[in-house]
Amino acid sequence: VQLVESGGGLVQSGGSLRLSCTVSGITFGNYNMAWYRLAPGKEREFVAAITTGGDTNYLNSVKGRFTISRDNAKATLYLQMNSLRPENTAIYYCKARRTGMYWGQGTQITVSS
Repeated sequence: VQLVESGGGLVQSGGSLRLSCTVSGITFGNYNMAWYRLAPGKEREFVAAITTGGDTNYLNSVKGRFTISRDNAKATLYLQMNSLRPENTAIYYCKARRTGMYWGQGTQITVSS
């Protein structure tokens, strides 16, 4: 099983990025998916989730700015991030969960003020 995140980078405050997580080795459409992040000096934190049926859930501080989506045909999870803030700086990870749980290796997002 592989989950490969991409799309990270350096962006100015107020900017946008779209993260992708390409999944192989499992039947993507059968898994609930989520994004988490790990910021310096903090514990890993839930950001957003999407179920197999397309229901979504967000961390309160990102509601209205971040959008999680999935393309089952491409076995890919997305996170559109708008109006980014310096406090969004972190390594962002995707997670697949069903009976088992799988994590990607993470992609760094740095938001400069």
